[in-house]
Amino acid sequence: MGMSTNAMLVYGYHLGGDDGGWLVHGAGEYGELPPLDWYDDEAEDSDGFQESAEQHLLATIGQFTEDDWRADGYFDRRRAAKARIGVQFDTHCSGDYPGYLLIAKGITVYRGSVEVIDFAALQAEVQQADADTKLRAALDALGLRPTQEQAQWLLCSYWG
Repeated sequence: MGMSTNAMLVYGYHLGGDDGGWLVHGAGEYGELPPLDWYDDEAEDSDGFQESAEQHLLATIGQFTEDDWRADGYFDRRRAAKARIGVQFDTHCSGDYPGYLLIAKGITVYRGSVEVIDFAALQAEVQQADADTKLRAALDALGLRPTQEQAQWLLCSYWG
């Protein structure tokens, strides 16, 4: 099995992570995540930050709280809820030491590939999708205030 080394261009917020410290207001002295009412990283049955955050956004913004994936139409309803949210999480750095990104748009270029980037079209796409409003709504629902003042285009890498 090989190692992937990918480049990522994303529009959104870099939130940091456990290894390098969280890049949010209220982070602890050593960069630890501030207390959040929807996440307990010390709970034995914790799903992890990204999974917990996604579930919280599905429930609060997407109005989707179903947990029986065998129910008829479950995946269609979940897909519609994700569309209502309009943003998603991604990670950069590595699988073992993820840095978390909350993004409205992302492009991944895999090792050995070249991708032409039409930056004007990308910028128009995020403006038309009202990405800034959706990102802000997600951050508000999560109770997170990034140290990054506004959504930006971020170039990052992933190795894993």
